[in-house]
Amino acid sequence: MPELQKILTRLTATDAPASVVLIRFYVGAIFLSEGIQKFVYPERLGTGRFRTAEIPAPAFFAYFDGVFEILCGCLILAGLLTRLATIPMIVDMIGALLITKMPILWGNSPTFAGESGFWDFAHEARPDIAQLCGSLFLLIVGAGAWSLDARLRSSRAMPSQREVPSEP
Repeated sequence: MPELQKILTRLTATDAPASVVLIRFYVGAIFLSEGIQKFVYPERLGTGRFRTAEIPAPAFFAYFDGVFEILCGCLILAGLLTRLATIPMIVDMIGALLITKMPILWGNSPTFAGESGFWDFAHEARPDIAQLCGSLFLLIVGAGAWSLDARLRSSRAMPSQREVPSEP
């Protein structure tokens, strides 16, 4: 149990200012929205998109990715286990860049027939790069002062203050 507590303490540790809530809101809301859209618009943003990118088992991976984006997006928004939630989202963004954006750069994208190169890549990759950078930022600094991580940590750090002092 003490080992689990150490891990939990490290995952929820944050000395970041309250303003980190702005990055958490942006990153979490986008992941949540994108995850939901994989279910709402499966042909355009879910299974169909994964099929176009030639990802094997496109239905499985589209919904698997959607569930992770929804769950991790909610955790990031709440500031709960934020560092842990950013790890799969970092992997998600690296995968998105490699699988769907790099072909644009190299000129062999199925969705950018005839149009490709650096500027098309830069344009199409900008949200993925922003999500990757935001997730990396949260992994490094934690959830910030206005988060469930900070509240949990402060409540665990002060057990002696909750004890009622005895009267002399």
